[in-house]
Amino acid sequence: MALVALDATVQVTGPYGDRAIAIDDFHRLPGETPHIETALGIDELITAVDLAPSPIAPRSLYRKVRDRASFAFALVSVAAALDLNGTTIRDVRIALGGVATKPWRARAVENALRGKSLVRQAVRRASLLTLEGAVYHGSNRYKIDLAPRVVARALLQVGETA
Repeated sequence: MALVALDATVQVTGPYGDRAIAIDDFHRLPGETPHIETALGIDELITAVDLAPSPIAPRSLYRKVRDRASFAFALVSVAAALDLNGTTIRDVRIALGGVATKPWRARAVENALRGKSLVRQAVRRASLLTLEGAVYHGSNRYKIDLAPRVVARALLQVGETA
């Protein structure tokens, strides 16, 4: 999930040669083929994961909300990173886990915060966009409510360490 926030590239090799897959394209949504979870070909193997040098990576964190203190599956997890100029957000990256069948990038929140001051009210307001358009499926309502709070908390915590 953190790799999604940092725009990693997955290097793969197979019988037809080598190729690179953007991490956003690596995991697939179920659609018509729910049994196929990645963009890997049947005979392909991951050989490397590349991360480009980034000013955003040093100010990052991962937060996992779970039912138990053990290594339980995350109800909601967030990888967040900030690039600040004073208190102004130059760049922000947010990826969520536990809310979809693949790591989910919160681009609407990122876009709402770029160029803004890192202040509690702005972060909380932007975090409401985290799962905008999410569909309620009976037992997942709590995730739709929980995710924006986890995103806001993660961003504010990263900002405190700046």
